Amino acid sequence: MKIEFRKVPFNEKDFKVTLNSVEFEGTFCKISSTLIKIDANLVGVSQVSCDRCTKEDDITLNEEVKLLLSDGVYKNQTDELVMEIEDGFIDFDEITQSELSSIQSDYHICNECEQNNKTIEQEF
Repeated sequence: MKIEFRKVPFNEKDFKVTLNSVEFEGTFCKISSTLIKIDANLVGVSQVSCDRCTKEDDITLNEEVKLLLSDGVYKNQTDELVMEIEDGFIDFDEITQSELSSIQSDYHICNECEQNNKTIEQEF
């Protein structure tokens, strides 16, 4: 689902994107002429690889996602993380994929490796 940045209203609008078995659902609205706020939840099941044995494992997602999107380069200096949109369109499918990729790149240990207390080789 794509929407042109300049057409986003100041009142909250609902959205829902489904990718495989994961739903990204919430609201979005413009909070200034150059910033859009997204408040959503990422819910479902996703496959991840165990970082010890590389076995595929399913994890249940129930993540709260709060984003700020900027139309172009964000110039204000704040502590908030702002995602910059370059082509003038907000692509909710791309945002969903990005959030999933971020979760999948985290450190994951499957149940078998977690129960196996065998010492693993470490490099220093």
